[in-house]
Amino acid sequence: MIANQSQIAQTLQTQPLQMVQQTIALRTNGKNLHNITRQVEAVLTQSGIKMGLCNVFLRHTSASLIIQENADPDVLADLETFFSKLIPEDASQYRHISEGVDDMPSHIRSTLTKTSETIPIANGKLALGTWQGIFVWEHRNMGHTREVLIHITGC
Repeated sequence: MIANQSQIAQTLQTQPLQMVQQTIALRTNGKNLHNITRQVEAVLTQSGIKMGLCNVFLRHTSASLIIQENADPDVLADLETFFSKLIPEDASQYRHISEGVDDMPSHIRSTLTKTSETIPIANGKLALGTWQGIFVWEHRNMGHTREVLIHITGC
């Protein structure tokens, strides 16, 4: 059950607003989607916050953060196929190629997606839909260590 306005007001009168921040490191293995939902849920559980907002921020420009289907891996494969066709790795199309043919397409991909997501917290849980998961989408061909900053505010 999601809280209504009177429940929120009552909770704020009895419990102070808290903030928690934690960075998680994720080692990617090249172009792929990496489900980080459990890591974010673990930070939320440790915080003890029952109602509020969870902001997840990826500190990079050649990867992105998305909320997407977490049940059928074909959805993730189709996303990767679509983006590969939409944004080709063709050095003749870009000026910025000093970091490799995949770098500029990676920046374009992250511009078309996101580097942050905000998820409501209800009853101590992320209020994600049944089939939703939080993913770091690595757009580079080589693996990288990616930092994800999780900021939780609530009571």
